[in-house]
Amino acid sequence: MAEKKFYITTPIYYPSANFHIGHCYTTVIADAIARYKKQHGYDVYFLTGSDEHGLKIQKKALESGVTPQEYVDKIIKDAKDLWKSLKIDYDKFIRTTDDYHVQTVSKIFNKLYEQGDIYKGEYKGLYCTPCESFWTETQLIDGKCPDCLREVSEVKEEAYFFKLSKYQDRLVEYIESHPDFIQPTSRKNEMINNFIKPGLEDLCVSRTSFNWGIPVSFDTKHVVYVWIDALSNYISALGYLSEDDSLFKKFWPADLHIVGKEIVRFHTIIWPALLMALDLPLPKQIFGHGWLVINGGKISKSLGNYKDPRDYIKDYGVDAIRYYLLSEVPFGSDGTFSEELLITRYNTDLANTLGNLVNRTLSMLTKYFDGVIVNSAAETEFDTDLKNVVLKTNELVNNYMDKLEIPEALDSIFNIFRRCNKYIDETMPWQLAKEENKDKLKKVLYNLLEAIRIGAILLSPFLPDTATEILRQLNTSFKTISTISKFGELEEGISINDFKPIFMRVELKNE
Repeated sequence: MAEKKFYITTPIYYPSANFHIGHCYTTVIADAIARYKKQHGYDVYFLTGSDEHGLKIQKKALESGVTPQEYVDKIIKDAKDLWKSLKIDYDKFIRTTDDYHVQTVSKIFNKLYEQGDIYKGEYKGLYCTPCESFWTETQLIDGKCPDCLREVSEVKEEAYFFKLSKYQDRLVEYIESHPDFIQPTSRKNEMINNFIKPGLEDLCVSRTSFNWGIPVSFDTKHVVYVWIDALSNYISALGYLSEDDSLFKKFWPADLHIVGKEIVRFHTIIWPALLMALDLPLPKQIFGHGWLVINGGKISKSLGNYKDPRDYIKDYGVDAIRYYLLSEVPFGSDGTFSEELLITRYNTDLANTLGNLVNRTLSMLTKYFDGVIVNSAAETEFDTDLKNVVLKTNELVNNYMDKLEIPEALDSIFNIFRRCNKYIDETMPWQLAKEENKDKLKKVLYNLLEAIRIGAILLSPFLPDTATEILRQLNTSFKTISTISKFGELEEGISINDFKPIFMRVELKNE
């Protein structure tokens, strides 16, 4: 049987001095997918990192009175701290200022030049510095950048060009013959109809008006265009064109690139064309997700509607933030973020549905059986339905995750906890205790604990701290995913550990 491998990436991020919750969305999604794949026996390689070159970095550093390297070093330290706070379990954090990456990009540029896919010319056109993007007049919106709606400037300089137009027909053929390559379908249609079929122009891939970038080795007054630099990280991180390319041989092509919708065209047009020119296989899927919005607008410093995610983590806990990001936003569409919605989700799902279920079940076990997990052969008329709901959930989660329907996967797990709460109402353990029907009471509490155990294991890729704490309170371990294939694997005769509510209700703060 072939080894199960999975290579997942997020885009490498422009180093921002002010992180907001929108910066976290892609990486939390990728982390949950990576954890899920590991849980199911895949050898996973999860890559994230930072895109540190370009004119805007050079300008920001100059404004701050430091070198570009000093500027990005400070921010990257903060970024890594944020990922740690969110329990992002990446395998590699790449920086485009890393020596090995610089060397690989230089080799790629040279290779493409030597084979004639890069040539020297002159560039005259429109450039958006904040987005590091070239635009044609017809692509502008009211004369401004269509992505960020800020001013563009006319640029005229000597430059090297990549023969992007050479790969137009091949790109269209590939995209149309691989329907899952670009997802969701709306992104695919947009790329083909709005960008590729109208005609691809050769791409300017060097700049001379600034020097914060990877120099072209054979013409050092030029630096490599930041997007050629940035996109190459997906293979440089694996050792492509290096002395040790074992990771590249093992994991390429990538199984999944997750990117924001604003950079889909770079990943689905420029990146595949570069790979074709390098005679490398294309990634299996590129998924362009939407934005988190506040009051209908993108979260941004310029709009003044951002807050450091660590403030939310401090107030509500890391898994509350992960839960909101994973459950509230349909993957692929824009989603709304607000602290009010966060608190509503927290109280309804985390505190009431899950937290209260675990706490009252353990409280009843402590009250009636001194905290010892017991079972019996007795049955209730509600047992079969509870077990059916629990045992079909793994397959539901698998089906949803295969389609990257992450909110639906998470909701199906929470349906276990909702069914448990209904089961308590149906069986009324307190009434069984009053009637001294200990056999049925044992069975009811055991069924609840087993359902909670299975639910916690399924939950662990999404809310790792919560799942770990539930299993600790039950005094049981994860073991393997196979332990959820049948109902009744929870050990009997063991005493539960000390416990307290995992989530406490919170009140909406008055501004």
